[in-house]
Amino acid sequence: MSIKKVVLAYSGGLDTSAIVPWLKDNYDCEVIAFVANVGQGDEELAGVEEKAIKSGASSCYVVDLREELIKEVIYPTLKTGAVYEGQYLLGTSMARPVIARAQVELALKLGADALCHGCTGKGNDQVRFEGAFAALAPQLKVIAPWREWQFNSRQSLLNYLAEKNVPTTASATKIYSRDANLWHISHEGGEIENPWNEPSDQIWMWTKSPEQAPDKAEHIQLSFEKGELTKINGEVVAPVKAIEMLNAIGSEHGVGRIDIVENRLVGMKSRGCYETPGGTILVAALRALESLVYDRTSLKYREEVGLEFAQLVYDGRWFTPLKDALLAAATSLADQLTGDIVVKLYKGNVTVTQRRSPNSLYSEAFATFEGDEVYNQKDAAGFIRLYSLASRIRALHTKAGQ
Repeated sequence: MSIKKVVLAYSGGLDTSAIVPWLKDNYDCEVIAFVANVGQGDEELAGVEEKAIKSGASSCYVVDLREELIKEVIYPTLKTGAVYEGQYLLGTSMARPVIARAQVELALKLGADALCHGCTGKGNDQVRFEGAFAALAPQLKVIAPWREWQFNSRQSLLNYLAEKNVPTTASATKIYSRDANLWHISHEGGEIENPWNEPSDQIWMWTKSPEQAPDKAEHIQLSFEKGELTKINGEVVAPVKAIEMLNAIGSEHGVGRIDIVENRLVGMKSRGCYETPGGTILVAALRALESLVYDRTSLKYREEVGLEFAQLVYDGRWFTPLKDALLAAATSLADQLTGDIVVKLYKGNVTVTQRRSPNSLYSEAFATFEGDEVYNQKDAAGFIRLYSLASRIRALHTKAGQ
């Protein structure tokens, strides 16, 4: 297939800097760089357009996707309670649908006939991007250089860039692989490739260690409407600003660090260290609000939806009917998730200290250990007799057969 114009998901790092001239060499095509601003920070975005042009791209588009990421992916996912393998708050996974969609939209707008990404053949992201491409624009060819080219090391990429006179600030001694967005930052490689090694201080970039965190706890009040954060300490805060604020406060108190060995979609295990301070606070607050509002069977179902949704997001199946169905169920339940939660942050911990909701099912009149006039304890005897009826019948049969 002849390729005339390709839109590349570009970051300005070593890999994508090399991909630009490689595409021109191997496909003799025009390369358009697409940069997604998902909150990775001004430092990573500084000068990225100029860098792309110097690498050989005909143009570079920087698209701000931060609000879309929160409103269309993060907040809906929070309603499902999705947590991958019990710990991972899906920071990298959740950013991929909005990035892939915006890349496809640009490609269609510019009349491109191909899409390109810099994901390796070992990771999850290749599946996430290409799954989205298949759902949104199956007619576009997908080019994955790491599955085609001859380069196999950072040094070989650096040599290629030098040969092509493409400037780069990368070096052959990069230790860690990192991915940052508004929700989290991930760290892989270096000493943590050995699961017996404790992460060194240079791993963590956002959060203070619990040992260095303040000795005084801080309380924050979070207000939710239908499962979405609306106020912090009584002040209305827009979504992007809200996450930034919670990240800053949580980081100061050492909140949101995890160190896990996870199962990748492609079959191998990998170790990652993740920092998700604001997300950790939000998850704790929402679980507390659920405990007030959801009845027992509703909570059980939400937990089942959360397990399935976490797997779906991690595996890159966002643009599927199953996502729509699961999200519809979680969103319906979350209509009741309105209320206020107070959390205490202290030395890496998030502790819920206060909770209230107009939809609360908690009744002090029923739950009290003091005398009450609303609950007849004698009623429990009949309930227990019926609840244990199957066990009683089984026991009777066993006794009769002896």
